Amino acid sequence: MAKARTRRRTTIGRRPARAAAAAPTFDPDYTYIKRDLRRIAILATSYVVILVALSFVIK
Repeated sequence: MAKARTRRRTTIGRRPARAAAAAPTFDPDYTYIKRDLRRIAILATSYVVILVALSFVIK
């Protein structure tokens, strides 16, 4: 008499369980964005000052 085969369970299509402590933390680095925004603000302010000065010179 033959032994009954036992089916092996596979994890195909399933995600393995992760530990809660292994979850990555979200810590973005925005230093380059702050630097770009500061540069944009300085340029915009200087252009407005130049336009106001030119409006007085032209009149």
